[in-house]
Amino acid sequence: MNGYVRPGNSQPGWLFPAVFAVVLLLSVIPLARLAVAGIAALARGGAMSVLADPALWSATYYTLVTAVLGTVISLLIGCSFAFLLTLTNIAGKGIAGFCFVLPMMIPPQVTALAWVQMSGPSSPLLKALHIAPPLGTPQPLYSVGGIALLYGVQHAPLVYLALRAGLMSLPRDGVEAARLSGASSLRVFLDIILPLSLPGIIAGAAISFVSCTGNFGIPAILGIPASIYTLPTLIFTKFSAFTSRTFGDVALLSAMIALISIAGLAAQDRALRGRDYRVLGLSGAAAAFDLGGWRFLALPFIWVVLFFMLAAPFFALLAGALVPAYGVPLTFKTMSFSAFYEILFRQTVTRTAFVNSISLAAGAALCLLPVTILAATALTRRRDLIGRFVSSAIEIPYSLPGIVIAVSFILVFAAPLPFLHVTVYGTIWIIFIAYLSSFFAVSLKPVVSAFHQLDPSLEEAARLSGAGFFRRLFDIIVPLVAPAAGASVILVFLIACNELTISALLWSAGTQTLGVAIYNLDDSGSSDLASALSVLVVVMVVSMMLVLELLAKRLPAGVIPWRS
Repeated sequence: MNGYVRPGNSQPGWLFPAVFAVVLLLSVIPLARLAVAGIAALARGGAMSVLADPALWSATYYTLVTAVLGTVISLLIGCSFAFLLTLTNIAGKGIAGFCFVLPMMIPPQVTALAWVQMSGPSSPLLKALHIAPPLGTPQPLYSVGGIALLYGVQHAPLVYLALRAGLMSLPRDGVEAARLSGASSLRVFLDIILPLSLPGIIAGAAISFVSCTGNFGIPAILGIPASIYTLPTLIFTKFSAFTSRTFGDVALLSAMIALISIAGLAAQDRALRGRDYRVLGLSGAAAAFDLGGWRFLALPFIWVVLFFMLAAPFFALLAGALVPAYGVPLTFKTMSFSAFYEILFRQTVTRTAFVNSISLAAGAALCLLPVTILAATALTRRRDLIGRFVSSAIEIPYSLPGIVIAVSFILVFAAPLPFLHVTVYGTIWIIFIAYLSSFFAVSLKPVVSAFHQLDPSLEEAARLSGAGFFRRLFDIIVPLVAPAAGASVILVFLIACNELTISALLWSAGTQTLGVAIYNLDDSGSSDLASALSVLVVVMVVSMMLVLELLAKRLPAGVIPWRS
């Protein structure tokens, strides 16, 4: 029994309704529940108490200021790297691009912890090099500027990827024509390259702004010690001091974060409205500039920036893991691997966090895969309104800040499930379901890219030969999209394994993830253990990215973010 097949369509009639039901459960219902909670809080006057709270406006101010400053920094860094690595003949572009994307894959709390270990008077690395500031000097990162700086470092790769995608399709014949007309490289850049790059720059700025708005790990480690609260950290503190009004207050705060994020995306849409950016003629990366003698300035610039973005923080993190306590200088006498031994073999909490994160990430990646393949099968053949609605509903949870998704699922599962009388809240399953919702879009994108490259005549020939839907699925579709499916699993695993924002609100005793464990260790003063665990996480991230790099030649274009 292969199921009813709609006339004129090779898909069974049950396929799209099944995909729609999954999207309804994972996306529509949680976000609708959040909206209902916010409306109910407004109806009973709860909004007045929230709006009258000075902490709300202080957190909103810090959220906007750090997000705007962080976006500016990410634009400066990301655009510079995108132009240099895409349009010039600079050496080592492949390895530089791989390294530049790394901060995006590293958990934000690890980035914050590494930079704290790299700066200030108590830095073990700076003390070992005898360049630490005098004792009593304030930690410069515990400030609005410190949070914004790390936002810029963390999200510059998002700008780089958004701009690079547009630069790869620049009209090389137009650039060559301008050069033959005698235009200088600067004139070509200002008159042709820069105007055509505006969509990528604006899109990168919008993505960076939304990511800064919802970031929890960086302001939690840098802001809370300095009493600088953003909206995500304010929500976290409200859950820590739970009262009968917490759900309503948090729903309103989450709505504010969502509105700020939507405003950022709306500004992007407004900036691009009415502009025609279609490119006619040949396109491609051949539109490159010969830097000539400027290479000797550009190349050191790239690697100096990468050193301070990656190498220096990692060495500082490693130094913090090798000393017995924060503030002790790293020497041969003080160096010890006891923190790593403690993390791997003696600390029950960290072993549990490893098991939980790997299980949750692997489970989410593997469970999403069959759903993703079925969803891609259903959605790539539909161009109607309901198909676009389902596609958008899959994208929204990943686009929204993780704190909003966490609050949505808390509201859905705070009470026992109807009819079943089973409580999901407070268990590891609520984190797992939230991961399915948040990372559905991540899983879907590589597979959809592979589906668009399939020749539909192969499946149609099999159908005309009498092959049922599942026979066609397993004999034709799955083997052809297998490389993209493998990349989908690795990407979801990589992102989910290092996630903090969602699990920070959903975890309970015994369900800690790696992100939560790192934050809790640092918050409790065990900076050596937090650093050791962070080093292990960074090694795991780099290893997984290298696996994707090895698979790159077998994957469709655009599946691996840092590749052309």
